[in-house]
Amino acid sequence: MARKITPSFITEIPLSVDSQQDAELLSRFQASRQLYNACLNEAMVRMDLVHNSDAYKAAKKISRDEKKKRSEAFSEARIAYRYSDYDLQAYATLISNESKWIAEKLDSNTQQKIATRAFKASEKVMFGKAKKVRFKVPTRFKSVEGKTNKQGLRWKDNQVLWGDLKLNAIIEPNNQVIQHGLNSPIKYVRLLWRELNGKRRWYAQLINEGQPYRKPKNYVSDGLVGLDLNISNIAYVGDDHAGLLPFAEGVPTMEREISAIQRKMQRSQRGSNPDNYHPDFDGKRGRKTITKKGKVKQGKRQWKKSANYRKFANKKRELERKKTAYAKSQNRKVVNDILRHGKHIKTENVSVKGWQKRYGKAISAKSPGFVQSELARKAERAGGSFTKFSTQKTALSQTHLDGSRTKKSLSERVHKDVTGITMHRDLFSAYLSRFVNEENTLSLQDAASQYRGMEPSLLEAWERFKQTANQLGASERRQTHSPSERFSNKVKTTQPDKSVGLKVEG
Repeated sequence: MARKITPSFITEIPLSVDSQQDAELLSRFQASRQLYNACLNEAMVRMDLVHNSDAYKAAKKISRDEKKKRSEAFSEARIAYRYSDYDLQAYATLISNESKWIAEKLDSNTQQKIATRAFKASEKVMFGKAKKVRFKVPTRFKSVEGKTNKQGLRWKDNQVLWGDLKLNAIIEPNNQVIQHGLNSPIKYVRLLWRELNGKRRWYAQLINEGQPYRKPKNYVSDGLVGLDLNISNIAYVGDDHAGLLPFAEGVPTMEREISAIQRKMQRSQRGSNPDNYHPDFDGKRGRKTITKKGKVKQGKRQWKKSANYRKFANKKRELERKKTAYAKSQNRKVVNDILRHGKHIKTENVSVKGWQKRYGKAISAKSPGFVQSELARKAERAGGSFTKFSTQKTALSQTHLDGSRTKKSLSERVHKDVTGITMHRDLFSAYLSRFVNEENTLSLQDAASQYRGMEPSLLEAWERFKQTANQLGASERRQTHSPSERFSNKVKTTQPDKSVGLKVEG
């Protein structure tokens, strides 16, 4: 019988941990990491045996139309080599008992959950969702979770209990989010650590059953929203409202501080590892002769990291953590703002990974992929939908209301329609996305007939965006926009003519 799936949410609570408890937790995490790596290695061995077996090759030849027969054939191939979650849990128990110290540090439920984690990682490779698995080093293994909240790693009386360990929680009595989580049923508990300001901090994540706490201002409306995602902003058009919102607005770039720290780290590395670099050499800069630093030697090398290097690395890591945390906070506000105007979302199926290759740091600073995934998750959780349609078939940024298409360069941010209207390119694309049907076809007749009623909202959104853009300094605009996405002075000073109406011939 299939297990019943219920909605879940996470409540994160900081823990008060002394030095003795910290040492014991690190010891248990080390045991967990070694068990995970052992299970992951065994899972990959068994997966390879399944892939190379005659039964698996025969199952691949069965037509996809015969779903039941094909599924049973694959299952038989996996059973033959004991490649299943249950079998890997049995393997985890076996090697834990053989090593003794792992069995002393970890309870059976935690052992089984670690095995399940390794099995799921190998399954991603088997199903083509990942290219390879990653074995964990101590600095990359940061979480352990229980199986239930009845035994093993569990939450009881506002404490995390794990064997003889009792970890007190730091609970804010007036925090409604925390109180909602404490009052909701708990499925299981996850224990994790993070490094903040160079110090290790411990947290408990309660995986609760039910719906998360929602602030009154973050309500979700039952309406239709068209989106147009860009590398630095997102345009949305709802039933009676439109907006053009920048990603991670006001996030400090900290580029100077990070660059200065990187130079210090580089000098420290060169001083501690002179044999890993080629000798310095003389070079030309115009008419002047300057000394250039030797490049890193190829091949395997041993790197020494001084105390100063580690100190600088911690500072750099902390600055990047703060920057990322602030950007996520600002982008979540963007998500909540859009969902207030509708939970049925339509957008182009753009490739954020392709943007990452082209724009690099601009994507890292703005995180459009995070906004897109959060919108999809929250809309679907609220009972809405998140529909993507083909960019090749619709070509919204090129389309005019009469059906003709005109290619534009990325620097052209204003759409001048052949029917006489003038609108911001992203807002116009977001408006058109509302009229794309399930067959990836744009209903231009509906878009043209309804544009006059939506035009005031679109113009108001454009005006708000221009005021926000003018408040940004020139230096910040250079950092947050790629050359192809910057706004030219001509576009910024363009005033949309509110008297222009829609003219559709025929």
